[in-house]
Order: sequence, then structure tokens, then C-alpha cells
Amino acid sequence: MVRPFPLARTSPPARAVAAVGGVTLTILLLAACSGDGGPSPAPSVSEAAPTPAASTPPGPPKYDPRGTAADNLPLFTQVAAQVWGSPQSGEGRAYVDALAAAGFDKSDMQVSEDLSTIGNAAEALQFSVQFGDECLLGQAGPVTGRVVTTVGPALASGGCLLGETRPIDW
Repeated sequence: MVRPFPLARTSPPARAVAAVGGVTLTILLLAACSGDGGPSPAPSVSEAAPTPAASTPPGPPKYDPRGTAADNLPLFTQVAAQVWGSPQSGEGRAYVDALAAAGFDKSDMQVSEDLSTIGNAAEALQFSVQFGDECLLGQAGPVTGRVVTTVGPALASGGCLLGETRPIDW
């Protein structure tokens, strides 16, 4: 009789390992033949096909006057990023005008001054749009190096920005 493993010439621990390996291999082969533990069947076409809504990319953000501040944050962020990428990135009026062009109401906006009290360009501009008791808040300038936007609570005293802001009278 020919043995697959020369067990007679190996140590008892090696023979035990070989025997366990052989039993494990036998169990795996039997499981594969019976279908247990094998790969699961491929999903049907109806399970794998994406729904039309899932395959349609979302459109650009739009202003929703009845929405919340959070609903309008994507548009607010997009508009602010466009201004940040323009030559007018250091001008508060550019943010206000672009937000107004996108549908936001100027009467709900605040913006900080473009210049510091000693006449230097502001290290950061702040701009906001109030939605009831919430605010869309934005900041852009050399200190951040990018546009930062978020939603925050409106101030108890009214408005969104602390301190003195620039009149929006244009």
C-alpha cells in the first residue's frame, strides 16, 4: 500500500499535523462538492441593475427659499468658492453680489470690512446669510487660505456676525 505521506519516517507531532491537514482537506473538498460553503450565486439582473435615480448624477445646488440653512449650504459654499477663485477674492462686495445673484436675499446678509483698521487688506473676510434662527457663515482670506463655510445659530441680538459689519447699501 502506498501512503501519500511517509508517516512511518516522521515524528509523532508531524504525523498529527499531516493527519489533521488531510482531514481538513477532505472536509473542504466535500463541502465544495455539496455546494455548502462555496461561492454564492451571482445576483439576478434585477438585483444588480442600478435604479434610474441612483445612476443620475445630482444637479448643481439650487437656492431653496423655503429650505433651511443646511439645505442651502451647498449652494452657499459653491458660490463662495467661485468668488474665492476669482480676482475679487478679497472683496466682501463680490461675495454679497454673487450670493444675491444665486438667489440669496441681500437684506438677510452681513459682511465684514475689506480693510483692517490701519488700512491693510483684511486677513479674513466673513460673510453670512440668516435663515430664521440659523445662519450660513463663510470665511475666506489669507489666514485660512481657502473658503470655509458652516451653519451656525443666529445671534440672540440679531444677525449672524459678531462686531461691526459693513453696510450693504448697494
